Amino acid sequence: MDKPAYHHGDLKGALMTAALAAVEQGGPEAVSMRDLAQSLGVSRAAPYRHFADRDALLAAVAATGFEELIVVYETALAGPGDGRERLRRSLVDYLEFARLRPGLHALMFESDFLQRKPPPAVIIGPADRSYQQLRQALEGAFPGAEPVWIRARTVTMLSTVVGYRVLDHVGRFKPHMIAPLTSAELLDAVLEAAIGEGPVRPG
Repeated sequence: MDKPAYHHGDLKGALMTAALAAVEQGGPEAVSMRDLAQSLGVSRAAPYRHFADRDALLAAVAATGFEELIVVYETALAGPGDGRERLRRSLVDYLEFARLRPGLHALMFESDFLQRKPPPAVIIGPADRSYQQLRQALEGAFPGAEPVWIRARTVTMLSTVVGYRVLDHVGRFKPHMIAPLTSAELLDAVLEAAIGEGPVRPG
């Protein structure tokens, strides 16, 4: 028999924190509404007062990841250096975010949330704003560049960095593949390729 529900100080926040911990430990499939309710000492029905189902909870957790990524980019953009240096810092900090929060990163970018038509409402705004922040960083690095060039470069830059992150995360870069480069030198090479040079202007 279920325990009677009681007033939790912030059950919604507690559910999201517990779900995030489960995601980091075992992936989205490790999240169970029943298990979360039990771990928090509330009735099985209590979580459904805040989230329609497990999918809604995971979408909310993914949205908080994008909110965190926005802060990562905002911090980099407010840092020292010129536009190119701030863009590089944005990319480095994104990679560090992905390294420290691999489960959350996978939920944000490898789940089907953003492929749905439409995506869950909770995730649309934060996901769009995080991408806009990255595009803003690129605009700061290459002031005066045409909008169409910025859009294309944002995609190619992100593809390069995310591709590197995926391969590095699974240990694909073996010592014999990168020697005599160090890991730091390899990262520098990836970032230089990702950022590249500005648009070629007619002479």
